Order: sequence, then structure tokens, then C-alpha cells
Amino acid sequence: MTKRSLYDLYMDAAAAVRNHDAACATCSPERRCPPGHRLFAEFARLQNDYLTRLRAKKGTS
Repeated sequence: MTKRSLYDLYMDAAAAVRNHDAACATCSPERRCPPGHRLFAEFARLQNDYLTRLRAKKGTS
């Protein structure tokens, strides 16, 4: 079994948020249900990790 890249995890998290938002009647950009909040928090964490890694590779801050 191969380890998934940070980019793949980040894209999967983005897709999970989009799918949840499309199906959840209570979520909006301003307010999220508990499962939606958890999905969005994981997406944001992975996005930050991915962008930090990109900046480190390019030598920018």
C-alpha cells in the first residue's frame, strides 16, 4: 500500500467539504453543522500544511 501524498489528502478533504455542503441543508459559508465543521477544519489544516510545504520548497515565507 502506497502512502498518499499531502496534496492528495488536501484534495480529498476539499471534495469531502464540497460534497457535504451540497447535501447538508444546515451548512452555509458562515455556519456549519458539527460534522461540516469537522470536515472544514480538517480541510483548512491540510491546506495550510500543503501551502507551508510549497513555500518551504520555493524558499519563500
